[in-house]
Amino acid sequence: MATLLKNATEIQKGKNKKSKDNATAGPSEEKTYKPRKDKTLLLCSRGVTQRMRHLMRDLEVLLPHTKKDSKLDTKSSLHLINELADLHSCSNTLYFEARRHEDLYLWLSRSPNGPSIKCHVQNIHTMDELKMTGNCLKGSRGLVSFDGSWDNEEHTKLLKEVLTHTFSVPKTSRRLKPFIDHILLFSLLDNKIWFRNFQIIEKDPLTPTGPPIPSLVEIGPRFVLNPIRIFEGSFGGSTLYSNPEFISPAATRASIKRDAGQKYKIRKQNEIERDQRQKRIREELPEDQLSRKKVFA
Repeated sequence: MATLLKNATEIQKGKNKKSKDNATAGPSEEKTYKPRKDKTLLLCSRGVTQRMRHLMRDLEVLLPHTKKDSKLDTKSSLHLINELADLHSCSNTLYFEARRHEDLYLWLSRSPNGPSIKCHVQNIHTMDELKMTGNCLKGSRGLVSFDGSWDNEEHTKLLKEVLTHTFSVPKTSRRLKPFIDHILLFSLLDNKIWFRNFQIIEKDPLTPTGPPIPSLVEIGPRFVLNPIRIFEGSFGGSTLYSNPEFISPAATRASIKRDAGQKYKIRKQNEIERDQRQKRIREELPEDQLSRKKVFA
């Protein structure tokens, strides 16, 4: 009997020791886990239009982990943005670069070591312009969703990773509200990135007492990103990927003006040829008997 009691006490002591070890090991394991603390710096260059400014405002509302800065005066020394990101403790950067007051380019960079992506922004439609029926809570956390075509090539995998770090809101954001009620969708079509924002609706508004039927309603904004070049560093460095199908909008406008000038040149050339042909015909015809020279000779 004494041996049984001795064995039972030893087993109980062993259990207590394991529980203490687990209790002491628990916080240490939790300390090793470091939550993601990504912040995104949002800024633009001089010369942005009203539509571009409204698009920036919509993205600032959708991403509560962004920090907005004033306009950047220079367009050649983009490496200064890395210093601004360091001052604001931001690891990602969204920089909108306006050219000729009509072309908008978007830089997505991982500061300060890269990589960075330069895209041309097309088909911009803001929230105020679309007037969609969807609505979401300001400061809520959105799900970042990608379709299945992003894992086919290496440069699309890199694009997916940069977009995930830039647009996904971490749990440690101060302005974040503990709700997930919208989805940020990035679709890859025709080598372009199509951005859409949808609200998650749990119940059908026509039958509020019925069973929950999840559905999506678009909120806005809408825009399309055409990737131009992927750089190894932040706002510079060696080129990892270059889009061979991209044609700058300035070159497109120049070709349209060149075609219009070519049409004008052809029309004027036809007028000159017509005048020369009529003059030659008049010279080849015999002189009329009732001409002024013969009547008043």
